[in-house]
Amino acid sequence: MSEEVINEFTEQIIYRLNESTRMVTISFNQLSENDIWKRFNESSNSIGNLILHLCGNITQYAISSLGNKEDKRERDAEFSAQEGFSKKELLYKLTNIVEEAKEVIQDCTYSEWMRKREVQGFNFSGIGIAIHVTEHYSYHTGQIAFWTKQLKNKSLGFYEGIDLNTKNKNN
Repeated sequence: MSEEVINEFTEQIIYRLNESTRMVTISFNQLSENDIWKRFNESSNSIGNLILHLCGNITQYAISSLGNKEDKRERDAEFSAQEGFSKKELLYKLTNIVEEAKEVIQDCTYSEWMRKREVQGFNFSGIGIAIHVTEHYSYHTGQIAFWTKQLKNKSLGFYEGIDLNTKNKNN
C-alpha cells in the first residue's frame, strides 16, 4: 500500500468521524436534559448510554489499540448508567475522545495500519480497526438521530442547503 493510499484512507476516515460528530451535535442541540436519559423500553438504550458506549468503543479500539495504550474499558457500565452526565458533559466527552482518536489515526504508521491485534476478542489490522470505529460511530449516530426525530417530530436538517439530487459527475 502506497503512502498516497494510506493518506487518502486516513483523510476519508477523519472525514467520516467529523460527519458523525456534526450529526450528533445537531441532534443534541434539539434535545433537552431530560431527553438524554430517556429509555423507550427496558430493551432500549438512552441517548446518554449510546454516547457512553461510543466513548468506550472509540477509546478501546482507536486510542488504546491503535495508540498502543492500556485498555481500561468497562463496557457494561456504558449501558447500565441512567444518569451522571449532563447533555453538555456527554457531548464534550464524545468530542474530546473523537479528537484524540483522530490524532492517533493521523499518526498511524504503515506498520501499525498493517499490524494485527486482538480487540474485544476479534483479530483486526489497524485498517480494520479504523473501519470498525468509523462504521460503529456512524451506526450509533443514526440511532441518535432516529431517537431525536422520534422525540421532537422534526427533520434534523443534516444536509440543509445541499442539493442531494445532483447527479454524479465523472471526472
